Amino acid sequence: MTFIGREKELNILNNCFNSDKSEFVAVYGRRRVGKTFLIKELFESRFTFYTTGILNGSREAQLRAWNKEIMRYGCNDIPAADNWTIAFENLNTLIEQSRAKGNIEKKVIFLDEAPWMATMNSGFLAGLDYFWNRWAASRGDVLLIICGSAASWIANNVINSKGGLHNRLTRQVLVEPFTLKECEQFYQSLRIPMTRYQMVEAYMIFGGIPYYLSLMQPQLSLYQNVDEIYFAQGAELREEFTNLYRSLYRNAENYVRVIETLAKKGIGLTRNEIVEGSGISDGGSLTKILRDLTISGFIREYRTYGQKKRDSLYQLIDFFSLFDIRFRGKRYEYANDYWLRFSSTPAYHAWSGIGYEKLCLLHLPQIRKKLGISGVLASVFSWRGAYDGAGAQIDLVIDRNDNIINLCEIKFSSGQYQIDKKDNESMRNKKTAFANSTHTRKAVQTTMITTFGLKKNEYSAEIVSEVTMDDFFE
Repeated sequence: MTFIGREKELNILNNCFNSDKSEFVAVYGRRRVGKTFLIKELFESRFTFYTTGILNGSREAQLRAWNKEIMRYGCNDIPAADNWTIAFENLNTLIEQSRAKGNIEKKVIFLDEAPWMATMNSGFLAGLDYFWNRWAASRGDVLLIICGSAASWIANNVINSKGGLHNRLTRQVLVEPFTLKECEQFYQSLRIPMTRYQMVEAYMIFGGIPYYLSLMQPQLSLYQNVDEIYFAQGAELREEFTNLYRSLYRNAENYVRVIETLAKKGIGLTRNEIVEGSGISDGGSLTKILRDLTISGFIREYRTYGQKKRDSLYQLIDFFSLFDIRFRGKRYEYANDYWLRFSSTPAYHAWSGIGYEKLCLLHLPQIRKKLGISGVLASVFSWRGAYDGAGAQIDLVIDRNDNIINLCEIKFSSGQYQIDKKDNESMRNKKTAFANSTHTRKAVQTTMITTFGLKKNEYSAEIVSEVTMDDFFE
C-alpha cells in the first residue's frame, strides 16, 4: 500500500484501530481531497460495515442504501429499517454477529458522506447519538469513522455538537490539499513528467487536490492537459465549480455569490464590502456562510497589520474556484487550445503573479523554515498604507517574536528575477511607509520570494533574505 504524504492522518487512524477502547473519529476536508481514498486504502479489507450517503437523496433513498449494505455485509435475517433508529439497531446486530463469528479485531464502521444521510428532520443524528452513547462507546472494540466533504456540517453537528454528541468524538482528522512536495511525489508516482516550475503553474490552477491532478495525461504538456481537463467540450472539470458548491451546501447560490464577490479582489474584502458586493444582508446567514467556507478551506479570515478582529479581511484561497471564475467564459470562445495560447501572453504573467502570492500563503511552514524561524512565534498579516499620497500594499508580513518583521515581496518569473531601479524605490518606499505608519520598534527587513532566485546586481545586496520556489518543495 503506497500513500503520498498523509503521515499524520495515517498515524492517528492506526492508533485508533490499535487502541484498547472504542473510538469515534471524524474525517473531513474539501471535496476531491482524498478522504475516502485514505480510509478505504487503510481499512477496506477490515470493514465490518461501510456505506455512503446519496447526494440529494431522500430519507427513504438513504435508508434503502443502508439496508442494502447491511445485507451485503452478512446480516440477511433482520427486517429492513424504515427509520434511523432501527437502522442503527441493525448495525448493532451486524457488529454482534461479527463478534460471534470470532472477529476479535476492532469493528471498523465507515459512514462516508454522512452529511448527505442527514436529510432535513430525518432523525439521523438522533440515531447516531443513540448508537454511540448507548452501545458502541462502552464495547471497547468499535472504530466508528464518520466522513464528509461538507466540512462545516461535520464541524457544527459532530465536532462542536451541543447535543448528544457533545464531547463524544475521540479524534478528528482534517485532510488537507497536498503541498507542493506531495504534488511532486504524486506526479512521480503517476509517471507524469513535470518540472518544478510546471508543478507551481499547475498548483495555481488546481491547487493540491489529488483528484484534479490525477486527470493529467503523461503524454500531454501541462498546457495541453489544462485544455483537455477544463476547456474542451465534455471536459471532466468543465462543470466542477457548480457541482462542487451544490454538493456541499444547501442554498448554494448564496455561497457562490460570496465566493464570486471575493474573487474580484485578490487581497480580500471586509464583511461590509462582502455585503455590498454580494447583496446578502449582514446577519446570521452571512456569518454562517463565512464560517462554513472558512472551515471548508475555501476562504481564510485574516487581519491587516495593526487592525482589530472586527476589521478582518476574508480572502478566497481555493485555487480552482479562482481559476474557474476568471476563465470560465473562455470555454465558449476557445474549446481546444485556449490555455496553450494564453500561456504566452502578458495577461498570463499578470494572472500567475497573483496566483503565486496565494501559493506562498499556503506554504508558510516552508517559508519559515527557509528563514530559520520555524521555532519562533510569529503572526502573519497583510498591510495596506500609503506613501506620498500613493497606495502601498504588502500581501505577506511576518511579525516575529524575536523583534524582527519580514516584509515579503513576492515575484513570479520564468527565470532569475532582476530588481531594477523602480522595484528598488518601491520596496524602499513601502518599508519606510510601513515603519512610519505602524510605529514599530522592531527591525524591518525585506524578504524576496521568487521562483528562481535573484539575479545579482547593484540593488540585490539590499535584500536581507530570499526564498525560492525550490524551498516550497521541502
